[in-house]
Amino acid sequence: MRHSLGLRRVFVPLLALTACLTTHGTGAAAPPGPPGNERSRLDFTQRFHALQHGGITSAANSAITCRRPVVRTAASCADVREGKPGTNSDFDMFYIDVDKDPNTYNSSTGEVRLPPHSRVSYARLYWGGNLRVGEQKPPKDNGRVLIAEPGGNYKAVRADTLVGHRVTGDADAFQASADVTELVRGAGAGSYTVAQVNVAMGHSRAGAWGGWTLVVAYENEAEPRRSLAVWDGFDRIGAGGPRHAVRLRDVPLAPGAEGQVGVVAYDGDRGLGRDTVSVSDGRGRPVPLSNAANPEGDVLNSTISGPGSPARREPAYANTLGYDSDVLPFTGGPGTRRGDLTVHLASQDPAWIGVVFAAVDVRR
Repeated sequence: MRHSLGLRRVFVPLLALTACLTTHGTGAAAPPGPPGNERSRLDFTQRFHALQHGGITSAANSAITCRRPVVRTAASCADVREGKPGTNSDFDMFYIDVDKDPNTYNSSTGEVRLPPHSRVSYARLYWGGNLRVGEQKPPKDNGRVLIAEPGGNYKAVRADTLVGHRVTGDADAFQASADVTELVRGAGAGSYTVAQVNVAMGHSRAGAWGGWTLVVAYENEAEPRRSLAVWDGFDRIGAGGPRHAVRLRDVPLAPGAEGQVGVVAYDGDRGLGRDTVSVSDGRGRPVPLSNAANPEGDVLNSTISGPGSPARREPAYANTLGYDSDVLPFTGGPGTRRGDLTVHLASQDPAWIGVVFAAVDVRR
């Protein structure tokens, strides 16, 4: 049994975490903001970039799920967890807690997959959610969380850069993050458990939502040479808000180049068909992205997905009811001109964008 450091106990920084990445090859990390500070909006900035043989992988899970429907027309909670359309505002929501530890009130697991003989270049943990639902959670706990590596015990992690935290008319949303490179480099592939994400339970018009994503960049000589980049920020889209275009500088997109784009978002609703993620060379018309779990017009649809067979999660709910962590494939078409990869995000409904990452094959 893992030993918890629940929020009622004192938190200790994990491995003297900082946001400063020890450079490896051409990798570099953005300087951190003052720990513990919060801003209502964070511009998207580059967190990591490297030009190397390798790729980017991720593990993720939600921290909260449905307990019972409160809307007469809603599907059953069991059906929605299996993938049937449903939104968090249709349900009374309660915490996911898989670790059987009385000192934690939410916990879930996700698998980091790494090819054999890989070396972790950079790893960052992101977490966030809605603080105001049927209850109001105090924001003082936004910047701290627990993580356990495969087979290990919980370690406390504090946010090592600015926390995005914005209050609107119907939500109290935040995202925090921390560099966990040394932990993941030492532990390697396997199932990671994250606990104590500061999210509120209950029911409201905005709904309860929240979760975590562990983004891992790695080097592996057996894989193609790629441009790898991780960008993060925090802002609202939809409901009359701006569309977002994140230009990933130093990630060139050329005709025929293949790649993947990852997106972490909050409060996307399944089945409404009003949101897109697309890419361009910065000048041409954006090309919509999709995969088996994410139709072109409904990408922010409460899913956790990636290439190949699904990574292991506990629980592995098909509909996360408001948490998206997806990796979407693309190919630069014949009309693509050389330019920086630009990721476009649009939604007619309110949603929150927190992370964009990409791995693009280098074509000369």
